[in-house]
Amino acid sequence: MQVIEKRSEGLKRAFAVVLPAADIAARRDARLAEIGKDLRLPGFRPGKVPAKIVAQRYGQAVMGEVLERSLDDAARRIVAERGLKPAMQPKVEIVNWSDGADLEFNLDLELLPEITVPDLAAIEVERLTAVPSEEEVAKRLEEIAKRHRPSEPIEESRPAVAGDLLVVDFTGRIGGRAFKGGAATDMEIEVGGAGFVPGFTEGLIGLVPGETREITVAFPDAYPAEDLAGKTAVFEVTAKALRRALPPSIDDALATKHGFADLAAMREAIRGAIQREYDQLSRLRLKRALLDRLAERVSFPVPEAMVEAEFGAIWQRIEQDMKAGQLDEADRGKDEETLKAEYRGIAERRVRLGLLLSEIGRANSLTVSQDELKRAVLAEAQRYPGQTRKVIEFYQQNPQAIERFRAPLFEEKVIDFVLALAKVTERGVTPEVLMRDPEAEAP
Repeated sequence: MQVIEKRSEGLKRAFAVVLPAADIAARRDARLAEIGKDLRLPGFRPGKVPAKIVAQRYGQAVMGEVLERSLDDAARRIVAERGLKPAMQPKVEIVNWSDGADLEFNLDLELLPEITVPDLAAIEVERLTAVPSEEEVAKRLEEIAKRHRPSEPIEESRPAVAGDLLVVDFTGRIGGRAFKGGAATDMEIEVGGAGFVPGFTEGLIGLVPGETREITVAFPDAYPAEDLAGKTAVFEVTAKALRRALPPSIDDALATKHGFADLAAMREAIRGAIQREYDQLSRLRLKRALLDRLAERVSFPVPEAMVEAEFGAIWQRIEQDMKAGQLDEADRGKDEETLKAEYRGIAERRVRLGLLLSEIGRANSLTVSQDELKRAVLAEAQRYPGQTRKVIEFYQQNPQAIERFRAPLFEEKVIDFVLALAKVTERGVTPEVLMRDPEAEAP
């Protein structure tokens, strides 16, 4: 094999490679001989088919297989012998080849950069904390009571108005396909009320029992289910009955109905649930601040191909938002060139931070265990009440699908490692401050 380095600029490398025709022919002949050992054709004993006939029947297919394997093997050998660390799959382009001739091809790749991890102990970040107030607990309790309040039929035949309770069947579809959690039967919904995807309950206004209507809504970008976030769905809704809500009762009976010993126990459970929400938000803000500090301390180059791949994923979402008229307020009014420049910068930052976190994890032998992956699968399954067993069985039957949890688990593990070294101070704030956009607080 002849290898000539054509380019060595920054992270980019390019090679011109020639594989001798004799090597290609030897591989082809060896493969044909392997096939011939077990080949059965009419008129010949098993394994006794003449080599010429084997070549006539299978030569073209075998040559394609040999060429592909030869290119892959040559690329791996070049990378290994030179101690290169490709950032992504190398690009192979055949320049010249014909039967009986040398195989000439170009190999282009980008390398992972050399990364110097900054002094993690010198990083300073602030953790904001908040606790739920009695008013917040009471408000949540009232919302629960309201959702489970008794109701009575509305006898008059009229369209639904805001505040009515409408009993409906519905099925949601994205791109014409139904999705998990997007269907229900005999569900009682407050017309114009909260608790659903924005625009859904408002779309019920004017429905008459017996009528079917399609309601188009867009899931928010921050929607908890990542497979639905930012997507547009069409719900087919059939109204079945119109009811009137009666005043809710907040007492021990409500608590026992929800599996608690009494109202006091239910209040404490609600307080704990709100606290977990605040703790999660606190974690997100702390992580964002930590990533900002890390980004300020590193400036190594990043592979262009990785940036382009990340930018492509981001820009696809932006284009969807544009079509749906849901572009972020901060982006409205900007021309496409400006938006692309800004989001390409975001893509570069994400790639750089991803490489840095990966290096921190590698240098400190951080890994994700099988037990951690199993717990992640269980947590994912619990997001689908009534289908938990099916979700778990899916991942058991498709082990490769479990790998989708590895990267986020690894990232959180590295974040915890860095936080353990960094100087973290705590500051108690109100829930309103905790939920405020950090960028809005900048002077």
